[in-house]
Amino acid sequence: MPATRNPLVHLARRLPAPVDGFVQMAAAVLGDTAGLATGDDNFEAWDPDHIARTLPVLNPLLSSYFRSEVRLENVPATGPALLVGNHSGGTMIVDTFLFTFAFYERFGPERRFHQLAHDIAARIPGLRRYGTLVASHENAQRAFSAGAPVLVYPGGDYETFRPSWHSDQVEFGGRKGFVRLAVEQGVPIVPVVSIGGQETALFLTRAQHLARALRLDRLARIKVLPISIGPPFGVNVLDLPGRLPLPAKITIEVLPPIDLRQRFGPDPDPDEVYDHVTSVMQAALDRLADERTLPILG
Repeated sequence: MPATRNPLVHLARRLPAPVDGFVQMAAAVLGDTAGLATGDDNFEAWDPDHIARTLPVLNPLLSSYFRSEVRLENVPATGPALLVGNHSGGTMIVDTFLFTFAFYERFGPERRFHQLAHDIAARIPGLRRYGTLVASHENAQRAFSAGAPVLVYPGGDYETFRPSWHSDQVEFGGRKGFVRLAVEQGVPIVPVVSIGGQETALFLTRAQHLARALRLDRLARIKVLPISIGPPFGVNVLDLPGRLPLPAKITIEVLPPIDLRQRFGPDPDPDEVYDHVTSVMQAALDRLADERTLPILG
């Protein structure tokens, strides 16, 4: 077997299953370098060859562990669109992985697709190869200009660390920048709802007051200091020292595209659009929640 420079691979060989499977998956996603990428955000880091090589391993591994069901029928077949999702699972972002893998499985690695993420996640080499970019309107505009759909999570860290008993709630926290982006760029909004990610751990609190007191927003654009419980270490703060996500069943569904000007007129009101999008997503999430019989088992 050829030697590898990736320390995650060496770690995986010392761990029992299924932990080793997740570490090896991380190694494949991250590429040869497990640290943060250097330099500025590279739009051209998207690498369909890398996706084609790694997708046959990563997609079955993750989708079988989470028994995922990803319903992509409403994703536009061509052209740019703003995919707007509710976010779950803390820093593990398994909903993003599952959706991204399913997207490339359906449309092929050669169809350009980008996901907007926090600065730290967007600078991990392997994620960049799958199309992850630092969340900004400028990066979204570049992706639209290339004809690519863009996935964004308006709720960000506020939503992905919501308490587990809010699993069936859309919580964008009033963030409406995605509406302005879609209107300015003339692209449809395509709602994406998911459920199950908030059951991959027991999320207790966002601890926003503590995050503000420690000025984490100034240090790392982090507005929460969440506390969760999950294996193998028990209590985690901001998902540290680390956890193995519980095998919760995750379901993701793409809803029909919304042509903003067709529905709201030539000058859509951001508040009206925001209320409509979140209400449509909440109704769909309520339906997905009704499909579940037990936490984690789905």
